[in-house]
Amino acid sequence: MQPHDFWQETYPPASFDPKGGHSNFYPATLADGRQIRLPIRPLSDGRHALASLIVNQASFTVLDALADDLAGQLALLEPDVVVGLPTLGLTLASAVAQKLGHRRYVPLGTSKKFWYFDELSVPLKSITTPDQEKRLYVDPRMLPLLKDCRVALIDDVISSGASIRAGLSLLKSAGIEPLVVGAAMLQSDRWRAALAGQGPHWPERVRGTFSTPMLVKGDDGLWHPAFED
Repeated sequence: MQPHDFWQETYPPASFDPKGGHSNFYPATLADGRQIRLPIRPLSDGRHALASLIVNQASFTVLDALADDLAGQLALLEPDVVVGLPTLGLTLASAVAQKLGHRRYVPLGTSKKFWYFDELSVPLKSITTPDQEKRLYVDPRMLPLLKDCRVALIDDVISSGASIRAGLSLLKSAGIEPLVVGAAMLQSDRWRAALAGQGPHWPERVRGTFSTPMLVKGDDGLWHPAFED
């Protein structure tokens, strides 16, 4: 596959074996059995790797499938408003809000406008840009849309849990606690401990379209799922 070929197609159920050894892609399986090929990103130790999803580079077909699945899960909880985390979470949050029949969604941001308040911001780090520390803001004009509402907080991928924790902290500073957290991909299980640090109930409030394991390089030179405790 060429680098630009990832995230462009869904494949019929059981097209690929997730348990087998993988060379350059990992097959993620959606709830309906369809599969998406994700590129494998080796970590700095050379022994471990993660499957990757860049949702704003996905085809509209794949984005629609991810948003449809996540919206179906969230609909059972009847959220009043969807809040999206930047940057890539905004693409998914917008699509999910439309699937839920909402007229709009509330995007959080990392660019400070002159009418923003410092007290309505928190530090933000991403696993994909670990050396860049930004601040996460909520537009104070959006707060009336969130007050006393059932809020769904959405990101594209939950990996280390840092971005979701920042989003939860920011909303808490405005007196808002989401009823659910959603993502397209739950990347390994590392996020569970991070979210539990925010509150023991948070890991159980997470909904994802699919999960991917940590991968470890075997003696055969291929990447195999490392099943975590």
